[in-house]
Amino acid sequence: MSAAIEHCETMADVRRHIDRLDERIVTLLAARGGYVAQAARIKGSADQVYDQARIDFILGRVQAMARERGVPEAVVEATYRAMIDAFIAFEGREFARLHEGARV
Repeated sequence: MSAAIEHCETMADVRRHIDRLDERIVTLLAARGGYVAQAARIKGSADQVYDQARIDFILGRVQAMARERGVPEAVVEATYRAMIDAFIAFEGREFARLHEGARV
């Protein structure tokens, strides 16, 4: 199922729609970050912050969703790899903060 895309007549229309999507995306990233922070609190050791099996699962899942929705898989994969890397770094810092002195 693809998202409904409105026809645009001008670049201003395109940008307005993209800006509206960016607001939603950032809100969703904030929520994802909240769960990542909880993971940092719940995990018992720093070596649990990086989980290759989970990364592989997420990438496979979002690539399948991209295929179903007609989104370029390469765009979704690159976006998710960057996002996952950034959230792993965030989680590592959060883990170290919560578990004072822990090295990630």
